[in-house]
This record gives sequence, structure tokens and C-alpha cells, in this order.
Amino acid sequence: MRTSSKQSELVVGLNIPAEIGMDLSEVATPALIIELDAFERNVATLRERLAVAGVRLRAHSKTHKSVDIAHYQIDHGGACGICCQKVAEAEVMVAGGIADVMVSNQVVDPNKIARLAQLAKHARVLVCVDDLQNVDDLSAAATAQHANIECLVEIDCGAGRCGVQSSEAALEIAQKIESCTGLSFAGIQAYQGAAQHVRDYAERRGKIGAATGIAADTLALLTENDLDCAIVAGAGTGSYPFEAASGVYNEMQCGSYIFMDADYQRVLDAQGEYISEFVNSLFIWTSIMSKARQDDAICDAGLKVMSIDSGLPVVYGRDDVEYVGCSDEHGVIADPGDRLRLNDRLKLVPGHCDPTCNLHDWYVGIRNDKVECLWPVSARGMAF
Repeated sequence: MRTSSKQSELVVGLNIPAEIGMDLSEVATPALIIELDAFERNVATLRERLAVAGVRLRAHSKTHKSVDIAHYQIDHGGACGICCQKVAEAEVMVAGGIADVMVSNQVVDPNKIARLAQLAKHARVLVCVDDLQNVDDLSAAATAQHANIECLVEIDCGAGRCGVQSSEAALEIAQKIESCTGLSFAGIQAYQGAAQHVRDYAERRGKIGAATGIAADTLALLTENDLDCAIVAGAGTGSYPFEAASGVYNEMQCGSYIFMDADYQRVLDAQGEYISEFVNSLFIWTSIMSKARQDDAICDAGLKVMSIDSGLPVVYGRDDVEYVGCSDEHGVIADPGDRLRLNDRLKLVPGHCDPTCNLHDWYVGIRNDKVECLWPVSARGMAF
């Protein structure tokens, strides 16, 4: 059913949880807030780390799905471009002025390939491939659009998802890319996603060491066959120090570092301490809506505003209360000291930031307990 423009404006207006200049205490709950000082610190920290290592950052926008944040990562965080996981995400980013976008995934559906080729007329577009037929299909679409798509051969370096199973298979696909019109061979994708949240430092280092060995062997074979790998890509927030120091990888694809989440902060460093170089900047702002029981409180943040695939959220800055359960619209807060009261506000650190962000329309940027900015989650729901 169609609505009038006046009705449409009203619906959109009601869905904005805050206004610029508003006190944090006035922000509607549940809302997704970013503490800007912490966010900016995280961006600057990774920029400095990678500059010392002499490698590039191609920040992963699947974490935030925001054009505004992508621009900040490029303008202030040293990113050469961004990664997306879906064509629709890439379309939103390019429409928002991002000029260098990698779809760090396979694109095989004919309609999506056609859209990718169309997008390549307006920005630098890269994509991952692990199949010879896919190379032909990408070439046909790019040629028809008089466009160029840059391709990275993805290798399975331990995650057990996409990617070819041998260096020889990677060589065959790379040679095919080089022979096709409308395509350019850009390098290899070697992301070990399964290692990112491995808690133990030595185990995590071992998994990345194995991935680096596979990438190095593939790189050597490609080089022997006169194929130049301008990009050797991979790494994430949980493992990037290993890849950055490897001498093999030259492009990092970190995403969660800007926000952090409860699960990432269970990952240990070499000293057996929780990783602390990045700090929590993303929170679900929630309020107590019921205190009918002395030992429990009910907040308004449930499954519809957070993902719990990596565990329940953590109440930030408090050890006297604990988030212990949830349903669609409610969260249960254990309150053994009976300290919480109606309309009390809490910050929750989500267990997994990426899917949590995809449940919201807006980021509310906070500095000194005031709303400084409102950033739309531009590519929310762009899953195709």
C-alpha cells in the first residue's frame, strides 16, 4: 500500500532516536550509540600500527555498513578503500562517494554479476573468484559494459569456506583472468576468518602461520609464472599483527577494530591478557522498563536490537548487575543488590558487533554525553 510523502516523512522521523545537541540521557532506547572519542582512538591506533608495519588497510565495511564511517576510515584512518561482502553493500558505498571497493566474496548469480559490472563503470571494483566458469561470466559482463573488474583469486587457507584448495588451482584461475577481456588479475585473497576469535594467543598465531605459509606458496608459484600479485589480502582484528609482520600480506581487512565487542575482548594477547589496544566504542543504550521483582530488572533491549550468536551482551562499567537472558523485546538484568530503578540507563556491549549493527537504522554519535552526530546505517539489510 502506498503512503503519501507526508506519511512517509513521519515514519522516518519517528525512527530517529536522537537529535544533535541532545543529552545522552534523552536519547530514545534501545539505540545504537558510538562513543566518538573511543571510536577515533581505535581508528588512529590501527592507522599507526599499519603505518609502522608498512602495509595497507582496506577496512571492512560489513562491520558498520555506513557510508559516513567508511569515509572516516579513508580520510582519517589511512584506508586505501573498503571491503564489502555483497554487491548491494558495494552499490550503497559507491553511491555514497566511496571510489575503491572490494567485494571480498564470490559473485556468481548472473544478475549480481551484471550489477557488479555496471558498478565498475563508476568506481574501482575488485571481487574474489575461486571458479573458472565464474571468470568467464565476469568477463562477459564486464566486456558488455565496457568496464574493468579487478579479480583476486581466493585460496582456502584454513577457514574451510570459499577458496581454491591448491596453489596450482590458483595459478590456473589467475592465468584465465589474465587472458580475459574486461578483467585484470589483482592478486590473492587469503583470509583466515576462523582464527579471528581463537582465544589462545599461541593457537591463533599457529593458525595464521599456517595460512601465511599457504599464501606464500601460492604467491611464489604465481611469481614464477610471471603473474604480479599487487594485493595479498586478508587479516582481521584478531590476527592482523601476524599478517602485517609476515612479509607476505600487504593489505589488511580489519573491521571490528573500530567498535570492538564482548567476544573480541575475550581474545588473549601474548601476555595472556585481554587485547586492550582497541577499546569499546559501540554500545546498545537501553533503559529499565520494569522492576517488578527485587532481584531482577527488565530492560528494553532484546533479540530485535542485538545478535547473541557470540554470547549475551555485557553491561559496560558495572559489576553489580549482569545481563542474563533475553526475548524479542526484553532483556533480563540480574540485580542482586536491588540497585536498578525504572528508566535507569545502561550501556550494553554487544556480543557480536557486525550483525548487531545490521539491526539498526542509525548510529548516535556521543561526545561528552552529548549527541554530536547521527550516521545512518546506510547499507542495512543489503544482503544481496
